[in-house]
Amino acid sequence: MSDLSNFGFVMPHWFYWGWLAVMPLIMMAWDRWSTRRGVKAIDRNALANEKLQQIEAEISKTIEANYENRLTRAIDWISEKSGVFISFWTVNAVVFYFFEVVMRYLFNMPTIWVHEASFLLFGMQYLLAGAFALLHGAHVRVDVLYNLLPVRGRIGMDIFTSMFFFMFALALVITSWTFFENSYAMDERTVETWGIQYWPVKAMMLLGAVLITLAGLSKLIKDVALFVRLGREGQV
Repeated sequence: MSDLSNFGFVMPHWFYWGWLAVMPLIMMAWDRWSTRRGVKAIDRNALANEKLQQIEAEISKTIEANYENRLTRAIDWISEKSGVFISFWTVNAVVFYFFEVVMRYLFNMPTIWVHEASFLLFGMQYLLAGAFALLHGAHVRVDVLYNLLPVRGRIGMDIFTSMFFFMFALALVITSWTFFENSYAMDERTVETWGIQYWPVKAMMLLGAVLITLAGLSKLIKDVALFVRLGREGQV
């Protein structure tokens, strides 16, 4: 990497990767703390409503438990937390671009790292958000025929089409591993002046592929259990 001393403040590579790893944990802890603190100021009626919501949530969990097991609950927990974790990265992009605007237009000192740091950030978010999106049914799909089917037919369609999903997911895992392995071996870096490492981005691609594969496995297990359950109830 070239000498960057003449470019003003340049974010160190180690700080960039370290901050992305630690910052969401800080934000999640702060969110939990502020939520608990806010609960203390809620009046009795609000607490009663919250208690009712908790009871309804427990009933919902009891119903879902018929189609879940420890494996699916663990996978769903990972998918949920991973989505929340990377969602806080968006705050960094806002701060980065604010810093760039100030430096460029107020001090006439444009940075050499903000744009690259931000698009790498958004790319990694996209790669890692697949499991969270699948858990909450946020992926785009064609519902022309799907909506015409009964409930059990829709679940059966999901089970059938899952084989195409796993073909894609496994191919993504294998390809991502190859990309990561080659990138790490050559210490691949960006061609821009900042010259940050590329292999962590390839690692996020691999991690995202693994996460979405696990999320698909969890959905398949629950779909099969629910399909069988609805079939038994229909026979009765």
